[in-house]
Parts: sequence; structure tokens; C-alpha cells
Amino acid sequence: IGPFEVENVLMEHPAVAEAGMIGKPDEFAGQIVKAFVALKPSYVPSDALRKELLGFARTRLGPAVAPRELEFMPDLPKTRSGKIMRRLLRARELGLPLGDVSTLESENPEEPDA
Repeated sequence: IGPFEVENVLMEHPAVAEAGMIGKPDEFAGQIVKAFVALKPSYVPSDALRKELLGFARTRLGPAVAPRELEFMPDLPKTRSGKIMRRLLRARELGLPLGDVSTLESENPEEPDA
């Protein structure tokens, strides 16, 4: 299972407008899945919604593949053609340089909510 499948499962939830995911280093598992989600306008980030989305993904994907962490963002960084830039999500999460952002839809990658 790749990022596309995990993102698509999250997109099936009625609250989710956009979803992106990265592999994040983990001391015990080696690597875990972290999801980044932009909500539809009628939804507000909350711990309850975070738990609901993680459970939703776990039920559909299984515990080995489902995201273990989820972060809400106002918008996900995308190229001008609309493709989510996972490398920017990963760089921001791990404190790495953003690198070339010339194809970024907005020159200011959004900061997370909640």
C-alpha cells in the first residue's frame, strides 16, 4: 500500500477536503505513517475529530498501515497543477530545508492548525 491508497481512504471521510501522508521516523517501529488533513469548510479541527479520522483509517486499512498521527492544516502544499507536495510535508515535519519551492502553488507553505 502506498501514499495514494492511504490518502484516498482519508478522503472518503465526509470531513476531509484534502489528505497527504508521509513516512515519519519512529524509535520503536522504524517508521510510522503521519497524515496531514485539510478539512471541508463546515468542519473544525478537534481532538475528537482527529481520533475519529485515525479510527476511520485504521478500520479500512488495518493497524499496520493506517496513520498513527494526524495533523490538521488549512491547506496542503500543492504544485500549480494541484499535486500534493509530500516532500514539503516531510521537510517541515522533520525540520529539513524545504528545497525548491518554485512549483509551489503558494510561496508560503501553510502552518498547521490544532
